[in-house]
Amino acid sequence: MTGKETEYIRQAVESGKISGNGEFTHRCQAFFEQRYGFKKCLLTTSGTDALEMAAILTGVGPGDEVIVPSYTFVSTALAFIRCGAKVVFADSRADEPNIDASKIESLITPRTKVIVPVHYAGCACDMDAIMAIANRHNLLVIEDAAQAVDSWYLGLGGRCRCTKELADSTVDLNLKPTPKPLGSIGHLGCFSFHETKNIISGEGGMLTINDEKFVRRAEIIWEKGTNRAEFFRGEVNKYGWVDIGSSFLPTEIVSAFLWAQLENLDEIQTERKRLWQNYWNFLADNFKFQVSVCGLQGADSGIRLPKVPGYATNNAHMFYLLFPDLAKRSDFIAKMKARDILTVFHYLPLHSSEYYKAQHDGRELPNCDRYADTLVRLPLYYGLGSDQDKVFTAIRESLG
Repeated sequence: MTGKETEYIRQAVESGKISGNGEFTHRCQAFFEQRYGFKKCLLTTSGTDALEMAAILTGVGPGDEVIVPSYTFVSTALAFIRCGAKVVFADSRADEPNIDASKIESLITPRTKVIVPVHYAGCACDMDAIMAIANRHNLLVIEDAAQAVDSWYLGLGGRCRCTKELADSTVDLNLKPTPKPLGSIGHLGCFSFHETKNIISGEGGMLTINDEKFVRRAEIIWEKGTNRAEFFRGEVNKYGWVDIGSSFLPTEIVSAFLWAQLENLDEIQTERKRLWQNYWNFLADNFKFQVSVCGLQGADSGIRLPKVPGYATNNAHMFYLLFPDLAKRSDFIAKMKARDILTVFHYLPLHSSEYYKAQHDGRELPNCDRYADTLVRLPLYYGLGSDQDKVFTAIRESLG
């Protein structure tokens, strides 16, 4: 909480319009469009709804295929399955959990319509490679930027950062090529403001539309399949049912909460980056880590710290450790829990999930499986403050 959330909610209620697409919704959308240069932004009730809107806009249906990383939340795949499309799961990179762009082209068939890169932990995928593949095969790209608010793609030619500068994500907008905010590179982008994200509204999300051809239809889908938004702007003298859609826009109460967060985005981000950097410094200073192909690795323990590729910035969404195997990770989680510190693993592979495993083509995705077994997240949130010292003590006692 930044302090003004309940005040703005009161203002929204007193305005007499709380059903959505009001003053606070307009403020939030304009903030993102002006700060990050998105062509069009539409707030949604969740990141899942943003993905479902994007899936509808692509026009995919039965017989179409969509390439999705297996190491992601179920919403990334579910949005397209609800449209009747077949999801083709891709493996992660060996050195960090994002989709392995070098493996995408081998998955493309005449039925492929969309690629969905997920910017895991707020760090960019290799978007130059992904967009080049999409252009060669005339495919659409939807960025799942649920964790990637205020994070940037710097382009190729950057160097891998495996030192204490890792958390420094200050963006020099004079760099060539020009850095691009995540969510602005693909044809569409999807964000989440779930309470676990950097900027929150409890539940909430946003669709960014970067291709002009999708702008008008996106607004119609957002408004339950009607052209009501055009009516309120005075562009038509009546509105009606013109397309498919649903109730995707959030209430003004949600938007008011989000606006209080956006007013303090820089403060929130500065504090999260400070906490992230504290973890990095503590681990690098107290344990024997050395630079390896996959980032910074413990010489004795085999534990790895996060790797941020040179083409990505770090928005401090998450700090994770990678353990050598499942047993060592489980032991660490149990020891931290015994010291009243909650550390949790993340995604289970979607390709081997109970719901989808019978439909998967049988390909092994070893990197995805490895992250599912070895990745553990440390506590990281805006109000952590001095309690981070308790985490440091528990880590020292748990790792020895």
